[in-house]
Amino acid sequence: MSSATDQATPDQTTPDQTTLPAAVAATTGYQHRDWQGQVIALPVGKVVCIGQNYLDHIQEMNSKTAPQALFFIKPATALRPLAPAFVIPGEHGAVHNETEIAVLIQQPLSKATQAEVQAAIWGYSLALDLTLRDVQAELKKLGRPWEIAKGFDGACPTAGFIPAALVEEPQQLQFSLHVNNEVRQQGDARLMIRSISQMLVEMSQWFTLLPGDIVLTGTPAGVGPLQHQDQLQLTLSPWLDVFTTVHQTI
Repeated sequence: MSSATDQATPDQTTPDQTTLPAAVAATTGYQHRDWQGQVIALPVGKVVCIGQNYLDHIQEMNSKTAPQALFFIKPATALRPLAPAFVIPGEHGAVHNETEIAVLIQQPLSKATQAEVQAAIWGYSLALDLTLRDVQAELKKLGRPWEIAKGFDGACPTAGFIPAALVEEPQQLQFSLHVNNEVRQQGDARLMIRSISQMLVEMSQWFTLLPGDIVLTGTPAGVGPLQHQDQLQLTLSPWLDVFTTVHQTI
């Protein structure tokens, strides 16, 4: 199992071990790592997300289902290490947790088939799709896009990735979020409206997914505001057990 200590372990790399863009590294401090803390030799790319992929979350948000998938993108600058701590802004209202299975892409995908999708996955992890809920609500009222509520700097704290070869049935993955020792979210990939492979096929019809891109697969019910000094535990059974702390800017 992985812990905050594992996630934060410094790793000395040589130029041929990773193609991480220097500008992104300097800005975010983020590198793709595996669940044991080792650097993954993939560049850091965009984060492509699907919304409304669990019925219970759609219901808790009083949203409506639609036949078309809801896709949106976070920039690479949204990525941060999940542990030992991450920062949320304090000047834009409520910041909500949305715990999601994250998928790391290792091969280009464009208008992909199911078979191509499977070969393109490096591994699986957990990430927080942090959301400025008050900002998002106001933008929705105005009928405007709400990217700034989802794509701000630091909006995607991400844990280490488990290699796909170790995950026999990704569509049976189960995960959870505890906040201050209380269960806030429990997720089961079997309850996704669109499966992981299906959403990757659909995403690739619109966006080319490149090596180092991350796909977030939707959040179950239990979203809510995070506070300064909240203690979080995120688990992806049986591999990840990550402890982290929320720091809020003033």
